[in-house]
Amino acid sequence: MDTNRSKNEIQVELSEEMAQGTYANLAIISHSSSEFILDFVRMVPGVPKAKVKSRVILTPDNAKRLLDALADNIAKFEEMKRRGGAPEPNGFLPPIGGMKGEA
Repeated sequence: MDTNRSKNEIQVELSEEMAQGTYANLAIISHSSSEFILDFVRMVPGVPKAKVKSRVILTPDNAKRLLDALADNIAKFEEMKRRGGAPEPNGFLPPIGGMKGEA
């Protein structure tokens, strides 16, 4: 079994710059017949214009995998929080979605 695991391992490199991440407090999701587009936006209060900070383009199959992975991680987070392991950030969760987009 360890032999199969080592054959299926993928080494992922994360540069220091990428490890810093990019903050976004809005996600705009749109799709066409062949791809899903996720635009991550940083909105600043009082500023009418917001910039897309990152765009991720996925196939429908990979979008479904992302959905499943997010659901799994949210469930694990909620369980950890229920057991007292993770404080909620001031009781506020920024909105995700809510804006209509087209591709």
